[in-house]
Amino acid sequence: MIFLLHGKKFSKEVGEEIIKFINAATAENIDVIYTDMFYKLLKKSLIKDNNKSVKTISSLGKLRQKIDYLVCFGGDGTILNATTIVKKTNIPIVGINTGRLGFLATISKYELSSLIKKLKKKEYTVSARALLEMKVDNTKIKFPFALNEISVSSKENTSMIKIKVLLNNEYLNTYWADGLIISTPTGSTGYSLSCGGPIVMPKSKNFIITPIAPHNLNVRPLIVSDEHIIKIEIINNTENKFLLSMDSRNQYVNKNQSITIKKAKFSINLLELKSTSYSKTLREKLLWGLDTRNYEN
Repeated sequence: MIFLLHGKKFSKEVGEEIIKFINAATAENIDVIYTDMFYKLLKKSLIKDNNKSVKTISSLGKLRQKIDYLVCFGGDGTILNATTIVKKTNIPIVGINTGRLGFLATISKYELSSLIKKLKKKEYTVSARALLEMKVDNTKIKFPFALNEISVSSKENTSMIKIKVLLNNEYLNTYWADGLIISTPTGSTGYSLSCGGPIVMPKSKNFIITPIAPHNLNVRPLIVSDEHIIKIEIINNTENKFLLSMDSRNQYVNKNQSITIKKAKFSINLLELKSTSYSKTLREKLLWGLDTRNYEN
């Protein structure tokens, strides 16, 4: 079995738990490989630079061995970053929550001691999550995919922008707003939710179109089939460039450039322990449906 470890900056307490996990994996004859970025953090904080057998990689394309799991230490942002590593490989992402909310990273750092045993016994489920794929006219994007959402917004000021949207080449609406979010079901609990969008179950096969602060009381978030092709045209007279965000990655686009968004042909696999469920995560992480009457004796 081979683990690829990835993560971001962590506290001393979390670092000690990570080292225990690495030692336990090694004791079980599991090969441990690190992303370059994560190993630099470990080496700087905890690991003495005397281990010549340490393996690090900058990308999976440079690795010939088959990775069984990408074990990701951090929060949801780290999980989103991990999608740019696994890409189309179908390697399950094991999210260890060492951040704050950890909606996607569902495994607690306190579960690390039993995690290897559960992975070996396959006491988990793998949830295939849909991705958005994007194409921008006359612009090449390094990794044009998003697990949570793609959004367009004003680049430098607070002026509203005018956004024309077509579904399968049929005119839907022209939004006057601060921006627009196209979200997956996975991303429905993220940026879209904070802008009034609905919570959508992961396997719903839908996308959500959510305006950001629309200047029209009749405009509300819209759920559409993930078989639709969404085309966005930004029409504005005061700005020439706009901010295009794909999860945590940003890029600028010019006005009058068309942005085409559709469902990607591959998915990202998120590993969930059998003790976890989406409904449970909603209740525990978002306090969804919290009502003291449900806990009366």
